[in-house]
Formats: sequence, structure tokens, C-alpha cells
Amino acid sequence: QIKLMQSGGESVHSGGSIRLSCVISGFTPDFSGGYCLAWFRQLRSLRWGVATLHSSGVTTYHDSVKGRATISMDSAQNTVYLEMTNLGPEDTEVYYCALEHRGTWCSPSSAYYEDWGQGTQVTVLA
Repeated sequence: QIKLMQSGGESVHSGGSIRLSCVISGFTPDFSGGYCLAWFRQLRSLRWGVATLHSSGVTTYHDSVKGRATISMDSAQNTVYLEMTNLGPEDTEVYYCALEHRGTWCSPSSAYYEDWGQGTQVTVLA
């Protein structure tokens, strides 16, 4: 059983930073093909991709977070991280980590991801 366990909620002041974590268990990658890790945020009824990380190390970022977000992976701990800086109230939302089992490149679309974390509430105080 594949599980993604996210860290708890974060509350920071405007201009602050956060570091979210997501521990992945039960997943054995096919090393002949890549896989994708991603962070999404809720936007009303939709989820849009904040950042993606391919197993090759290639990353992508949504335009709104470029320059202030970093997605990374600690392979030894099977943990993916999202660090964000210069947070503003507009960043307040629930964030989710997600896993696509196989992929040659990582899409920011939620439809491609097969396993999801439980969500982490990020609150940015003005």
C-alpha cells in the first residue's frame, strides 16, 4: 500500500517561509523509467501544480512561485519537500503532495497523479 504522509499545518506571517514535507512509503520505483513528485494547492474545487520533481532531478514551478519555491527530495528518507519564501496571504491554502508512478516528464495537472497526501493547511497572516 502506497502512502504519502504530510507534515502538519503551518502558520506564518507575511514575508515568512515554510518547509513542508511528505514521506512516501510502499512505493518501489521502476528504475528503467522515471517517476514524478509534485506539490499542488487547492483553488476552490481545483488543484493546480505548485512544483514538480522528476526522478531525474528536473523541476518545474508554477509562474506564481518561481523564484520563491524549491522542491527537493531526500532519497534516503523517501521524503519530498516544498520550501517557499516571501509568503503572502494569497498563499493561504491547503497544499498536497502527489506521486505519479511512471513518467518521462512531470505534468502540473492533477489528473496524472495516482497517490496523494492528506493535505497541509498553510496560513499566512497579514
